[in-house]
Amino acid sequence: MTREQIFTQCSIILPTEIVEGTVLVRDGIIADISSGTTAQGTAHGIDLEGDYLMPGCVELHTDHLETHIQPRPKVRWNLAAALQAHDGQIATAGITTVFDALRVGLDGDTDLGTGDMADMAAMISSATAANRLRAEHFIHLRCEVSMPDVVEQFDAMKRNDRVRLASLMDHAPGQRQFVSLEAYRIYYQGKKKISDADFEAFSARRIAQSVENADRNRLALATRCHEAGIPMASHDDATAAHVRESVDLGIALAEFPTTIEAATLSKASDLQVLMGAPNVVRGGSHSGNVSALDLLERDALDILSSDYVPFSLLQAAFLLAERGQTDLPHAVRMITANPARAAGLADRGRIEIGLRADLLRVRAEAGAPPLVAGVWRAGERVA
Repeated sequence: MTREQIFTQCSIILPTEIVEGTVLVRDGIIADISSGTTAQGTAHGIDLEGDYLMPGCVELHTDHLETHIQPRPKVRWNLAAALQAHDGQIATAGITTVFDALRVGLDGDTDLGTGDMADMAAMISSATAANRLRAEHFIHLRCEVSMPDVVEQFDAMKRNDRVRLASLMDHAPGQRQFVSLEAYRIYYQGKKKISDADFEAFSARRIAQSVENADRNRLALATRCHEAGIPMASHDDATAAHVRESVDLGIALAEFPTTIEAATLSKASDLQVLMGAPNVVRGGSHSGNVSALDLLERDALDILSSDYVPFSLLQAAFLLAERGQTDLPHAVRMITANPARAAGLADRGRIEIGLRADLLRVRAEAGAPPLVAGVWRAGERVA
């Protein structure tokens, strides 16, 4: 039996414009987009009363699941319950497709272990198969190339059917995200609550691991990703040499470049440039690196990621439009169509006939965060 929904009286955010009109969804697929108040269908209309209708957000890199697994030091939450709590927050933030970032090659920055990461991946896969999640979840493997066991761990994790993206990163001090050793000290020593002597030993160990392992592991992982058809992202590129390396490895996505030079060169090299939505909301990087707004002004920003605050994705897009830093369709593309394209998801990210009906009803008022008033994934209401 055919299932239809008609969304009426809505401001439809299309890829390049906003139109007042009606959208017909049939069996989870967008079937018609009409200006005015009529559409070719028989279903009873859902009156949006002038609210925005936009595509569901596509999130490529969130570390948020870990905070539900380990909400306090030495506290571990039930995996199924933690995933559902994370999923609920993701969906109500307007994210209908999410890539949960799981660590491969642990660098001492977490109390979670390799087994925890594998268990999380298995839980995402089983919960998806059982239709227990509101958003659609994929897995993004965050590969710490400086760690000696990262390739072995990647080989074990890549077998999971939800793995669709991998990033190659090196968080050793003195480079990339932490060129400033003082910034590294503030971040890691504050987070780990360790003495000066222990911090110095930790830093020296991480630098030695990077020197010994990073180059060969980066190449080995890139080879495996190409063989498996897994898209790759760089992470925290800071120099022209970093960008050239990314291009040589066949990387398509530049995550969180730390300098204007790296971002503009990535863009010129046809890499999609991703920055954090919290960077936009806060007006700058928490690590003291380049501002996402500076990259937007230089046309060197394609995609936003919520990173560690799920709601920041939608909040950043509407803030950019409210401040006049770009128009709303452009801002929305950075959280919908562009990340979908970067991840090879051609069936979503735009309100377009024939695409999946991942849709949000959003109410926006000047001076207030946008309100997610309804979320539909493939035509099914999930929030």
